[in-house]
Amino acid sequence: MKLIKKLIPVFAWLPSYKKEYLQNDIFAGITVAIVLIPQSIAYALIAGLPPIYGLYTALVPQVIYAVFGSSRQVAIGPVAMDSLIVATGVSTLALVGSESYISIAILLAMIVGSMQLLMGVFQLGFIVNFLSRPVITGFTSAVALTIGLNQFKNLLGVEFLQSDQIHILVDDIINRIQFLNIKTTIIGLLACITIFLFRKLNKKIPNALIVVTSGIILIKYFGDSWEGVDIVKGVPSGLPSFSIPVIDIPLIKELMPIALTLVMVGYLETISIGKTLEAKQDQYRVQPNQELIALGLSNILGSFFKAYPSASSFSRSAINAESNGKTGVAAFVSSILVMLTLLYLTPVFYYLPKSILAAIIIVAVFNLINIREARRLWSANNLDFWLLVATFFSTLVFGIEYGILVGVGLSLILLIYRTSRPYVTELGKVPNSDFYRNKNRFKEVLIDNQVLVFRFDAQLFYANAGYFRDKLEEMTGEKGAVLKLIVLDAESINRVDSTGVDMLIERIRFYKKKEITFYLAGVKGPVRDALFRGGVLDEISIDHFFMRANGAVHYFKTGDNLNQKKYAQYIHQAYR
Repeated sequence: MKLIKKLIPVFAWLPSYKKEYLQNDIFAGITVAIVLIPQSIAYALIAGLPPIYGLYTALVPQVIYAVFGSSRQVAIGPVAMDSLIVATGVSTLALVGSESYISIAILLAMIVGSMQLLMGVFQLGFIVNFLSRPVITGFTSAVALTIGLNQFKNLLGVEFLQSDQIHILVDDIINRIQFLNIKTTIIGLLACITIFLFRKLNKKIPNALIVVTSGIILIKYFGDSWEGVDIVKGVPSGLPSFSIPVIDIPLIKELMPIALTLVMVGYLETISIGKTLEAKQDQYRVQPNQELIALGLSNILGSFFKAYPSASSFSRSAINAESNGKTGVAAFVSSILVMLTLLYLTPVFYYLPKSILAAIIIVAVFNLINIREARRLWSANNLDFWLLVATFFSTLVFGIEYGILVGVGLSLILLIYRTSRPYVTELGKVPNSDFYRNKNRFKEVLIDNQVLVFRFDAQLFYANAGYFRDKLEEMTGEKGAVLKLIVLDAESINRVDSTGVDMLIERIRFYKKKEITFYLAGVKGPVRDALFRGGVLDEISIDHFFMRANGAVHYFKTGDNLNQKKYAQYIHQAYR
């Protein structure tokens, strides 16, 4: 039963569902649906698809996620960022809005879902950890700005170019803004202001529903005064039919780069939102690999019902939590309302101005531009700040695909840099104590010129073995000919590979020729085992290993330490 609950989390909460949750879940589901329905139509336009496909994407995926997802509050469906990525990738392969374009977008959902499912089954969720928070922030902010600028087409009623490169967008906007449609622009700007004011007043106010309703009434009953305003027009009714996307191997190969981008971005969105909501309650824990499985199944099964790639929504998930949604029942309620909309309410959207949809998108995505995080990093960590900036501008200038690649590449380079050049310092003795501390941070510590207590704050492996040797040589050189003892404080070393062991043996031999004794203190068991297997005991005896740096220095100076003899015997027995 435990295995079933782990694989299908709905069985973990549904059997013990409490009646008092029902009212909250119904209210949350209705509230989310009120936002979801107009957003779905708007985001389909971003993706270059007819509005109905946004509603299709809002239907099946969120039901599947409610069954298989480990978070009970994350809201799944069409999102702005993924929609733009879809448009960016698919528009190079087919004419926007054509039947071929639609079929490719649906196939893309199946490819993305398959990759996510495989990653979840093989426990590969850790891969996304290589995208650091500054990279995510820079990428998200850049994509949000790109999405917003792409919506100027509908906001102003001008046929601007659609692109994920900001210089192309800005140049075209500057050259063609003189042709803006005044009536369309007035409606769009008024919708932006209305949404913004309602959000400031109370986030629980269904601002999207209010402006959508107002826009429909305005055009339907006062359309003569607003002639020339572009509207949604025909949105077909009915539920999506079941069909498996046509498998085209050459096409799948062409879609792989954009699919990989969607996998990474979709998972990052979901796990970051899920972890944020998890921290605010104690009813469940988000399981990263299960989230991949849930997303994968949502996209695969969604593609069978004409959905394009879906992910979690920041705004709708927050609304779900703020409305006290407790479980996946809220998602079922939202799906029912989407279903009713598809069956009976799509004709209502005929008179909806596209500029209002653009306003909904622009206000939503511009809130994702995280200037506050950039300011915080500027003062907290300068290197992370420049990583954010580099990812931000790379995404803006080179496009979404290359932006995420630059972000991942820079994250890996930074990881390699930090692990290859870890913090190294000399320790000094705290007066009237048995403790040794960093001489650069504790100015009162006592430094003995005959002794070097050397601390290395990282695993010791091939990437930083040379740096270890160089820093040790630099510090011993500063001590000069009076140096008699080196103590490696290894408490911060949690792993050592063969290159690290060989380098350490070489250093021990080197200093032995100079008549400098080499001790090790605070070595962890697994690290000690690796050193012993690598042949360190051929160069020094087991008596050269100490629990603490103070014990090593004391033993060297007095030659008499009962505790050290007991510790050496203990190590010998444990290793044997």
